[in-house]
Amino acid sequence: MAGFGDPHTQPVDAAGLRLGIVGSRWHNDLVDHMVERAKAAAEACGVTDVVVARVAGSVELPVVAQAMAKRFDAVVALGVVIKGETQHFEYVCDAVTSGLTRVALDEQTPVAHGVLTVQSLGQARDRAGLEDSIEDKGWQSTVAVLDAALAIREIEKS
Repeated sequence: MAGFGDPHTQPVDAAGLRLGIVGSRWHNDLVDHMVERAKAAAEACGVTDVVVARVAGSVELPVVAQAMAKRFDAVVALGVVIKGETQHFEYVCDAVTSGLTRVALDEQTPVAHGVLTVQSLGQARDRAGLEDSIEDKGWQSTVAVLDAALAIREIEKS
């Protein structure tokens, strides 16, 4: 974590928007909590139409995010990837990041990258929005993606 530049994300008025949340099942205890925090953020922003889907791992997130991006105003992808002893970490992180970015651009729908890519379980816990966490990526990712969806709506009005 950089430790600086945090915009201290506050809820936005996103009433009427539809939100898709897709989370991986790897590190289920952390992702479950992140999904709950994403749902809480959506509620705080006035979003009542929220659909949650779960997939096996983070590599599967982009394809489900794409299906959601066709139906929803915004999508949040949540997962945890912890570096191990092989190159697999780099491949997964690159595939997820490239995939989610491609979905957002191809579908012209904001897609939040709420996938924790960390060196240790402790770093993941610090970012998962637990009671003793220093960050809350489920909440932050959701508010950010709803804010982006609102910005697109404003642009489309002009």
